[in-house]
Amino acid sequence: MDPDLVLLLNGIVSGLLLGGLYAVAAAGLSVSFGMLDVVNIAHPAFMVLGAMLVALLWGATGIDPLVLSILLTPAFWALGAAIYVAYHHFFERRGDEAIQGLAFFFGVLFIIEIGLVLTLGPEQHFADASYANTTIQLGEVDLPLRMLVPMLVSLLAIGGLSLFLRRTFMGRAIAAVAQDREALRLLAIDPVRVKRLAFGISIALAALAGGALVVVQPVEATSGHVFIGRVFAIVIMGGLSSLGGCVLAALAFGVVENVTATFYGPSWSPAVAFGCLLLVLAVRPQGLFGRAA
Repeated sequence: MDPDLVLLLNGIVSGLLLGGLYAVAAAGLSVSFGMLDVVNIAHPAFMVLGAMLVALLWGATGIDPLVLSILLTPAFWALGAAIYVAYHHFFERRGDEAIQGLAFFFGVLFIIEIGLVLTLGPEQHFADASYANTTIQLGEVDLPLRMLVPMLVSLLAIGGLSLFLRRTFMGRAIAAVAQDREALRLLAIDPVRVKRLAFGISIALAALAGGALVVVQPVEATSGHVFIGRVFAIVIMGGLSSLGGCVLAALAFGVVENVTATFYGPSWSPAVAFGCLLLVLAVRPQGLFGRAA
């Protein structure tokens, strides 16, 4: 087989696997930003916090990092619910969620980063899963389990969330809360309670994304900076509140980045990927799966 074709196939496959990590990282933001209209700029920092905790617990117990991240989701849900209560009390109920609320989440971002540096230091942390060094070969294409397993777990989690949002009463309330609060109140549903639940789910997904991240690569306190632009771009390109669009946009983003890095160098990959975002928005301003206003 032609070497360039082999490189292209492996670049596409690796990009799809990388896109699985982007998908679970962006899915939580899709809930808060797209469904709740809460611009949580600190979302990647919560992901890094989850990754660091998973690395520490893995070092102490040896339990699989993805299992540990699942076990951490209730604690992260509670953390997210508490943060939303503070955000609502000090900003949202006063109508100050635009600028002041954004500044609040910037503050949360810096608190998490500084707290991690002060408690764990600036060095990198990792978790070496038992399958991390195993690669499945399909002809000329390599499938490293270090990336395949986190991708599958991530897609399963997103699929479960999608079923919850579509098939349950509370899930449909979450999907509607940013659009018509008064209609929810007429149904005797407290919009604040709904948003508190949903924001907790968003942060719980960040913990799961952290477990996937620490399997794929070592992390440090500032690793979230790499993902801030990417996850927001993916959510916007996918259509804000569309989980399906978020997944497809994440996979496409991963492929474009990885193929570009393979043939032209890693310095070009962000520029090309964000160029694709601008192209999508020029053709479909509402994103791939967003609904036109």
